[in-house]
Amino acid sequence: MINVLKQQWKTEKNKDTFSRLLAMEIKQPKHNVELLRFTTAGSVDDGKSTLIGRLLYDSKSIYQDQLDLVEEQSKNRGAEEIDLALLTDGLRSEREQGITIDVAYRYFSTPKRKFIIADTPGHIQYTRNMVTGASTANLALVLVDARHGIVEQTNRHSFLASLLYIPHLVVCINKMDLVDYSQEVFDKIVDDFRALSSKLDIRDIHFIPISALKGDNVVTRSETMDWYQGPSLFYLLENIHISSDENHIDGRFPVQYVVRPQTEDNPDYRGYAGQVASGIFKPGDDVAVLPSGFSSKIKSIDTYEGSIDRAFPYMATTMVLEDDIDVSRGDMIVRQNNQPKVSQDIEARICWMGETDMQLNGKYALMHTTNECRCIIKEIKYKVNINTLQRDEEDKKIGMNDIARIKIRTTVPLFFDSYRKNRITGSFILIDESTNNTVAACMIL
Repeated sequence: MINVLKQQWKTEKNKDTFSRLLAMEIKQPKHNVELLRFTTAGSVDDGKSTLIGRLLYDSKSIYQDQLDLVEEQSKNRGAEEIDLALLTDGLRSEREQGITIDVAYRYFSTPKRKFIIADTPGHIQYTRNMVTGASTANLALVLVDARHGIVEQTNRHSFLASLLYIPHLVVCINKMDLVDYSQEVFDKIVDDFRALSSKLDIRDIHFIPISALKGDNVVTRSETMDWYQGPSLFYLLENIHISSDENHIDGRFPVQYVVRPQTEDNPDYRGYAGQVASGIFKPGDDVAVLPSGFSSKIKSIDTYEGSIDRAFPYMATTMVLEDDIDVSRGDMIVRQNNQPKVSQDIEARICWMGETDMQLNGKYALMHTTNECRCIIKEIKYKVNINTLQRDEEDKKIGMNDIARIKIRTTVPLFFDSYRKNRITGSFILIDESTNNTVAACMIL
């Protein structure tokens, strides 16, 4: 397979496209280290950026030049101590206002795991930014100010975490140093949040009392809160079980690119490159190709480093089938006896991101996995008040940051699963064709 890819590199006319394919192949981990993606959410001034900065600082995951720059900027702002929030607040307007506006991604690793952090904004007008940052997360950190307890923004962020089916939720009750590390305050917030979570679809919840500013229970256990017997946040992030979060049952492989070297060494090679969305594929498996429905067997599964005996989510691979079937970008390889739903009529929850309101009976471009088509908004069933979690069936005006339930009809059948079952094949985006802007993130029901 290495030679095939190298030969195709020499002959491929569109080298930019193929370079992305090679990069996708090369990115496969060379050793068994899990990747945990997590997002932060909370009200303004709850300390999200400070918490992430403390996590990076205490875990020794900051380069010295970054630390020197933040120390200099902290002094320029008149701060007595280093302002760790500056490590994640990258925009100038964020640093001036002391708030998070855009999604800030940070990466670090330990011997146990690799981490991708999405520090998302807390303002209601940036709901779409939180949806973007949380869409691929395994875990969500919801910060609660110990002085204020559960507020409307806590309801909203918890609802969004439930809406996106984030498997794990960690409630960090921050600023415990400002309430004298009171266990009574902590217990009251825990009880209030459990009452809230009973209305939501959240499977796994943890509660940790912390002080991001002082570092209590962030990386190391706090000596001032000996009444708390649970793990520190860092220990929980390193050890929380995420292997079962992925769907290993329903085999879904959206085809992204057809590999045809047509060289002297490989005149008949035909492989289908893409990323495994779910399930486990092995050579010899009976598979079907959608939308044609033709069946075949997997002959081999190739990567840049050679053939492998099985492919897991979310590995980038190239599949070779035993039969010569017409397969192209946008098709999907699935198991013969386990196929997704196929329909042109789809019902979904959406987060509207466009600056102009959604148009009933409006036409939009739709991107689902590697497939593209057009669709029309057939019905707006209701809008969700994300502060009270109530449905509003009268207000059908859907504007920026609104959450709603809609029905659409596509120009061609899509093959999909529910978002609860598969976050990749169960999601799509809508695009305004006049501006080419993404206007909605959608989760199939």
